Amino acid sequence: MSEPPLAADEATMLRAFLDDQRATLVRQTDGLDAEQLGRRVPPTTMTLGGMLKHLAYVEDWWFGVTLAGAPPHPPFEQVDWRRNRDWDWTSAADDDPAALRRLLREAIDRSDAILDGVTDLDAFAARRHRRGGEGISVRWILIHMIEEYARHCGHADLLREAIDGTTGL
Repeated sequence: MSEPPLAADEATMLRAFLDDQRATLVRQTDGLDAEQLGRRVPPTTMTLGGMLKHLAYVEDWWFGVTLAGAPPHPPFEQVDWRRNRDWDWTSAADDDPAALRRLLREAIDRSDAILDGVTDLDAFAARRHRRGGEGISVRWILIHMIEEYARHCGHADLLREAIDGTTGL
């Protein structure tokens, strides 16, 4: 496991922190089978499998759709989000663990390929924010994604401990 550098330019630092959060989530779900990834721990309905699929969707949305202006990538392009706002969370129960992990890995790879082409953190995304139609900078998206992963990694810590007692991942 590599830690983010203590000193680097801003883009390198932000990407390193994002990569660290991504790796943390992967570690927190490693070695779990379908039943464990789909297990709910009351009072939440959140599952670790749902979290993998949700973060694959979030990667696709913020980097692919919002930043690059691309259409949603499969399987997200065919989802009726108005009908089921939690599709990413709930549909994961039907997915094979390897497929969930592959979905996230492929989404991260696509996101990284997009970010590799970014030279200016102040550049605006292809799409505007749905809240007020304001422009969204690359910097904002990176910070938002670090926050998104960090929040869910906290959830994953608690879920993993409740599932098999594992801590410190």
